Amino acid sequence: MLKNECVQNQKKQIVESAEITEQEQGLRLDQAVSLLFSQFSRAQLQKWIKTGELKLNGSQEKPKHKVKAGDTVMLSAELVDVTHWVAEKQALDIVYEDEHLLVVNKSANCVVHPAHGHSSGTLVNALLEYCSSLATLPRAGLIHRLDKDTTGLLVVAKTLQAHHRLVQQMQAREIRRIYWAVIQGVPLVGGVIRLPIGRHPRMRTKMAVINAGRPSVTHYKVAERFALHSLLKLKLETGRTHQIRVHLSHQSMPIFGDALYGARLRLPKGVDDKSREILSQFKRQALHATELSFEHPVDASRRVHCQAPLPADMTALIDTLRLCAMCKG
Repeated sequence: MLKNECVQNQKKQIVESAEITEQEQGLRLDQAVSLLFSQFSRAQLQKWIKTGELKLNGSQEKPKHKVKAGDTVMLSAELVDVTHWVAEKQALDIVYEDEHLLVVNKSANCVVHPAHGHSSGTLVNALLEYCSSLATLPRAGLIHRLDKDTTGLLVVAKTLQAHHRLVQQMQAREIRRIYWAVIQGVPLVGGVIRLPIGRHPRMRTKMAVINAGRPSVTHYKVAERFALHSLLKLKLETGRTHQIRVHLSHQSMPIFGDALYGARLRLPKGVDDKSREILSQFKRQALHATELSFEHPVDASRRVHCQAPLPADMTALIDTLRLCAMCKG
């Protein structure tokens, strides 16, 4: 049932600087900054170039101006974010709640924020119905996000004080985030992936490991090995868009079922028809945010520690892969 519409018009001062590297040498200015400042659309960056809010070596240039290594770009602009969010009655799986915050366990096939093509049915729509005061907070109190088909835990601030402190903890890498992932491949040991992530230079819907990207760190440990796949336990040190999916794919360990960053489905030899059906019908990335731990934003003397068990589809997937491994040969 639709309720009141929430309109958020937020102004945020953006100050960013970067140096042109050999990778961007010879590109148009708008092309170069779209790689350096991948968090913004190319259209928005072109607008800032034309208004002089994005300068090259301290001077206003045209978008087609060719850059060279060593050039400095400076962005100083005001970003106005206008959003129209509607409260909707939906079920929420609330793992923890007090007067300052709540932690929810997000299901698969659930978009976090309303966007083009997803104006309703999102987690934000449900949160606004559950707690109308969230309409006064940035992004309805959400401190971080998960992809549409990634399941698991998200923390939501209910007050400005809590929001401010939780954002500080996230930026300081003080919030512990643990994930489970089923991958294609059988690595011998775990490790740490330290590779910069930014917008893919050609496919704007994807992220990629690029030299001009933002520093990104993912820790992983092999929890269980199957015939052709493995179960990994991961810890995020940073929280870039699609970070786990990009890092694992880049290391030739794509997440099972990941249509954007994955590989062709590989089935163990001798798999039976029932197992084949379960494996072939798993149509989302097998990634779950299982654990969230942080200092309480108001009471610093205690920590909030939440866990969410694996969803049924991932449990069935792992059981099937385990059975296939046992029956191998």
